[in-house]
Amino acid sequence: MFTGIVEELGEVVAVDFAGGATDAQSADAAVITVRCAVAAEDVSHGASIAVNGVCLTVIADEPSGDPSHTGRELRFDVMGVTLRYSSVGDLVAGSVVNLERAMPAHGRLDGHIVQGHVDGTGSVISRTPGTGWDTLRFALPADIARFVARKGSVAVDGVSLTVAELGMDEGGDWFEVGLIPETLRATNLGRLAAGSRVNLEVDVLAKYTERLLAARAGETATN
Repeated sequence: MFTGIVEELGEVVAVDFAGGATDAQSADAAVITVRCAVAAEDVSHGASIAVNGVCLTVIADEPSGDPSHTGRELRFDVMGVTLRYSSVGDLVAGSVVNLERAMPAHGRLDGHIVQGHVDGTGSVISRTPGTGWDTLRFALPADIARFVARKGSVAVDGVSLTVAELGMDEGGDWFEVGLIPETLRATNLGRLAAGSRVNLEVDVLAKYTERLLAARAGETATN
């Protein structure tokens, strides 16, 4: 489990597709190598790390292959379905990614409960600079829009954010968030431009609530 509080910005060193594939859409799997420092401090083989909000498993931890860079290089196995249904498939060497280690049992839940299980992807519709923050509007897939509430929580590329506004127009559902300077500095959200694709994870409590209510409604209908 994660909290959506990014610990570090890592750099993708390499994306190696399996079986000779040349892109994420045709690959059955890939190995992604990320250079980092904080996220590798106490990492172990098999550990879970959220990479742009996607829970990935560490399969190797090695010293940086570039002596000009400090830190270490972590490698992750990525399944084909993850490449196709999350923005992990958009990563290339040089991409900057949000990293968060799994929350320890004694840790503080500073953000909200984030599983690292992406519910869908959205894209940046617009970015509006403000006096002390930037407002970003994201397209929201119709199948998860019902789980997003004004003043509720949503994870965007693994960053825990509060929904400021919701709406719908001719382009479909959308939501807005306000990003303070610290979020712009400490995460890759400060680099997003119109059209950028992001991973979205809605509040898991909302999903369980819907499931329980649906089950109860089904029981009532059969009695």
